[in-house]
Amino acid sequence: MARNKPDFNRLRKVLLREGEPDRVPFYELFADGVVVEKYTGKALSPESTVEFYWRLGYDYVTLESVGFQYQLNWRQTDDTAMLSKGKRSYVDNNHGVIQNRRDFDAYPWPEISRDCAREFVETQTYMPDGMKLIYMVGGVLENVTQLMGFLPFSYALYEDPGLVSDMFDKTGQDLLLLVRTILESVDIEKMGAVVLGDDMGDAHGTLVSPAFLRKFVLPWDRQLAEILHSYGLPFILHSCGNLTAIMDDLIDKVKIDAKHSYEDKILPVTEAKKCYGDRVATLGGVDMHFLCTAEPDAIRCYVRELIRVCAPGGGYALGTGNTVANYIPFENYLSMLEEGWQSGSYPLRW
Repeated sequence: MARNKPDFNRLRKVLLREGEPDRVPFYELFADGVVVEKYTGKALSPESTVEFYWRLGYDYVTLESVGFQYQLNWRQTDDTAMLSKGKRSYVDNNHGVIQNRRDFDAYPWPEISRDCAREFVETQTYMPDGMKLIYMVGGVLENVTQLMGFLPFSYALYEDPGLVSDMFDKTGQDLLLLVRTILESVDIEKMGAVVLGDDMGDAHGTLVSPAFLRKFVLPWDRQLAEILHSYGLPFILHSCGNLTAIMDDLIDKVKIDAKHSYEDKILPVTEAKKCYGDRVATLGGVDMHFLCTAEPDAIRCYVRELIRVCAPGGGYALGTGNTVANYIPFENYLSMLEEGWQSGSYPLRW
């Protein structure tokens, strides 16, 4: 499907809200490995991942640091998706690996070194001219709640606030050091942006109080933004849930450049563009439930309307409301992209 020469400046123009590019670019947080394998017909690798993004018309490839991972309390269940991985892993929210001070002191915190960047360096060798990397890194709220388990974390907010504070300090320091190490270890000319993945909300509001987020989470995000902007890199925030209570903080104080992850039952991306599009770039938003259950023709109509509302003036990239998950019918995913090609060229015509 690769119909264009990759040009990250197309997406960068959107992320920085610098007007309309030549066409609406595509954006995803990532694609499941089995989706990459299905489309390319090759085993998952840095080379096949680049091929997937390039052939489908993306101007970048997303990558996380596989050399840096916290040890978590993982559980597994059967994966019943169309492109099943056999088993699906999830973090135990009831029992974390750090539930008290003794656990904190004994935990084997991973080392951060230039070795964490090895897959970035390899991936850059496969990227065609014009394509850049987007580095995906986990945020402090997700890291803390996954390390502790959300239930023990919730109890600790009242029973051991000192431990909670230390958890945020440690994971926040790790976040900043890891990002600095990655950026210092790669060809920075081939790095396009950084996306922070940190789900902070559910359908009704933030997972913890806005006041708590302002004290323990957003200051680390602000420091991350300062690092990225010092390199001239846009800062994308991926966060699920209803973040209405802290959106002004994220835009005006943290200074994110773009926001990703939208759900029609919370805040349709068309409404998000109207509310915040003059202050922050708007990414994705093709509702996951709709994308999984609708027919391809209905998806095309949905995407045309989404482009009609969100694309004028720039500041918008097309994609799913979350990720290219292995439970999305592949034909539906391709229908979304095909309509993006057909309807997303500037100047827009209706």
